[in-house]
Amino acid sequence: MKRSRPPSRTRPSARTGSRPRSRSRSRSLNVRALVALAVMAASVAIALTMPVRLGLDLRGGTQIVLETKSTDTTKADREATDRTVEVLRGRIDALGVAEPTIVRSGENRVVVELPGVQDPKQAADVLGRTAQLTVHSVLGPAENPADAAEGKTEAAKDGERVLPDESGQSLRLKDATLTGQDVKGADARFDQQGGAGWHVTVDFKDSGSDRWAQVTGEAACNPAGDPKRRVAIVLDNKIISSPQVDPSVACGAGITGGSTQITGSFDDAEARELALLVKGGALPVPVETIEQRTIGATLGDEAINAGAWAAVIGTALTALFIIVVYRLMGALATVALLCYGLISYAALAAVGATLTLPGLAGFVLAIGMAVDANVLVFERAREEQAARTRPSTRSALTAGFRSAFSAIADSNITTLIAAALLFFLASGPVKGFGVTLGIGVLASMVSALVITRVLAEFAASRPAVFRRPRITGISSTGPVRDALLRRNPFLMRRPRRWLAASLAVLVVAGSGILVRGLNFGIEFTGGRLIEYSTATQVDPERARDALADAGFPRAVVQSSGDGDLTVRTEELTDAEAATVTKAVAELGGETEKVRDELIGPSLGEELRRDALIALGLALAAQLAYLAARFRLLFGTAAVGALAHDVVILVGVFAWLGKPIDGVFLAALLTVIGYSVNDSVVLFDRVRELLGKERKTPFDRLTNDAILQTLPRTVNTGMGAVLILASLAVLADDSLTDFALALLIGVVVGTYSSVFTASPLAVELHGRDAGTRPARRGGGKGRGTARPGKPDRQTPASRTERQEVP
Repeated sequence: MKRSRPPSRTRPSARTGSRPRSRSRSRSLNVRALVALAVMAASVAIALTMPVRLGLDLRGGTQIVLETKSTDTTKADREATDRTVEVLRGRIDALGVAEPTIVRSGENRVVVELPGVQDPKQAADVLGRTAQLTVHSVLGPAENPADAAEGKTEAAKDGERVLPDESGQSLRLKDATLTGQDVKGADARFDQQGGAGWHVTVDFKDSGSDRWAQVTGEAACNPAGDPKRRVAIVLDNKIISSPQVDPSVACGAGITGGSTQITGSFDDAEARELALLVKGGALPVPVETIEQRTIGATLGDEAINAGAWAAVIGTALTALFIIVVYRLMGALATVALLCYGLISYAALAAVGATLTLPGLAGFVLAIGMAVDANVLVFERAREEQAARTRPSTRSALTAGFRSAFSAIADSNITTLIAAALLFFLASGPVKGFGVTLGIGVLASMVSALVITRVLAEFAASRPAVFRRPRITGISSTGPVRDALLRRNPFLMRRPRRWLAASLAVLVVAGSGILVRGLNFGIEFTGGRLIEYSTATQVDPERARDALADAGFPRAVVQSSGDGDLTVRTEELTDAEAATVTKAVAELGGETEKVRDELIGPSLGEELRRDALIALGLALAAQLAYLAARFRLLFGTAAVGALAHDVVILVGVFAWLGKPIDGVFLAALLTVIGYSVNDSVVLFDRVRELLGKERKTPFDRLTNDAILQTLPRTVNTGMGAVLILASLAVLADDSLTDFALALLIGVVVGTYSSVFTASPLAVELHGRDAGTRPARRGGGKGRGTARPGKPDRQTPASRTERQEVP
């Protein structure tokens, strides 16, 4: 009778049913493995064949000195030169040169430093072109063709001029009807169907569109073949295109639509260059290239080596920490993080990004931050393991990846939104940061969701691991979670106390901005540039040390040209300049000043304004996304915590008297991403609990979410802190402030996600509900727990959990 019991009959069916699931899992694992191998193979190929471009601080580059020239209508003064700097910055961005340095030197000179430029002469030619674009009606052939060679303007005939067209025929042109100010955009395109080859499409603004219709409508009133039916497009006093208006265009109607094509015998490079010149706008005044030279790195070999060693040690400590906490899974996550580093490096090389020392430090920090996705998965797997009676490690991992996916996706999407807006709207180093940030986020998702999953599921399916689940590191809930389960603190009992504490810290730190003010660096304020020619060549590293001893630790020292030395500092008095000269002379013997000029800020007003607009729109877009994915109150609380972190970081630097420079700007943008990421992970858990326990008070649900995500917060924070502490202690002074800013940001961001964003969400929810948040410890079920005293339902073992199932 026992053999005929139903359980015996159902066993073959169960085994039969498990086979399709096993095959499905095997297929999924194989697909992920193939994707991982393809990504890694492509990354290795790119890394071996396409070197990353190094920045001015690591390798040096090319320096071009331009001088603005006055015209009959515009004087080449300081204001015109500053406008020229902004136009040049746009052209350099369009050329694909990342992390350049562009400063005004004196009244009418511009110093441009370009890292890793392959063809400096071509770059100088593009930068030096005035790019004055004008559109003219053709009045007919010139009576005196000799005037065309000089492009003479006949003032007596209302600004008429004579210029040769593409074939050499001299044409009389009416005064300009449109200029570059009427251009909205320009793109280089290839006409495959018509066979016209490369051409440039120019789009006009609304006012320019009307004038374009006017000039083509006037030309259409002349018979076909008549030179007067042509329209001349002139760039820098040269006709680059003079097409006939099509016979289909009626007299007086003109060509509407606000766009035209510039055709000619262009190759792809010429068409793209012309498009960026037209789109970038004309220089307000002509410029002339005064000199062009090779410059050395702004940082010495010792600083670079110190930064590299700090990065290696910090990464090793982070890997060791993850392995200690998560054992086998931690070791596999470390392998995946190394793959992440390779993927990121290959992506940077593929897009032509420029790697600077702060960028390298940020890249290494991103490796520590990429631990977050792995920690999220492993902590959820621990929860799944503890919630089941006889779970397998592989099933717990599968559930962990599935449960953590929404938090990983939401936190990374908010960061990608910010990266995209910084890339499209900002310029200069802020634009470059957007590129690096976006690459890091995408690479971390591939690392965690594909590579880590392939390695972890493969290892978990091995019989040796199945028999010894403790080596996986996810069979127990971990010491942090165990301590929280034993104590079960009700942190959100009095949310206003936490908000008051956050406000107090905010006021104390923020008052430093008002009391001491901000110490803006040379990138924001400008300063002084002195170039020396010495009897014996001076090593820039020795010069940096000598100037630091003389009281100028932040002086930027570079080799320049044939043995010269360039010193760039903040504004100096004559006595301080004499001290600098004396320090250089003690190293190089007889010293002569080749140049001594005041320089403008490399982060000019327009660049700062664009960065602020991009940052503001990024925050608004993140708020909108969080409101759509969660609730408006969650988005508001996350952005409120973000503002809290930014003010505290800036205020602490104000109290310490640290410079607010380009390095600090990169650190600040990194902190913003970290802060939003922390809050999103917490609110994702709140959203999950809201869907399961609708009757539980919101403050209790928020408290449960904090306790459940705190192990992830602690472990992720430790991964970042270990790297930052290594950079702060072991790296050169040039990276100390960078590491300090990020260290403050990580600590404050971790605190604010728990004790600023969460209480703010509780208070906002209470206002929306029309009641104040619960401030009592009583209630039913889990609401009866008191801080430090778990109730009857609190588990005592590691294999159980006190959380929403």
